[in-house]
Amino acid sequence: QGKFVESGGGFVEFGGSVRLSCTASGFQFNVRGVRWFRQAPGEERVLVASLSVIDGRVYYADSVAGRFTISRDDAKNTMSLQMNSLKPEDTAVYFCNAFHLGGGPEYWGLGMQVIVSS
Repeated sequence: QGKFVESGGGFVEFGGSVRLSCTASGFQFNVRGVRWFRQAPGEERVLVASLSVIDGRVYYADSVAGRFTISRDDAKNTMSLQMNSLKPEDTAVYFCNAFHLGGGPEYWGLGMQVIVSS
């Protein structure tokens, strides 16, 4: 029942920007922290960014810090990842995620492919 509707993936030029967004439906979004993961071809899924629902604490992987920005808009049940100064090594499938520290299931997007030209 609970799911995300995704938008924003695609082909991007080196140094370009893209904004990924996921809109939640079927679950209470505003009580959950949000995270973005990515999985490059042949590699494991890794955490890119997270945003706490409790205190607003933000985490970025070293590889994206200073270039990516995670945000949320609870009025729209939407989480976003603004990606700037993109590099070929950013090429991956990106996944949005919502979690609850008090327990219960996590919710995942199906994944958005981002390909950055070399």
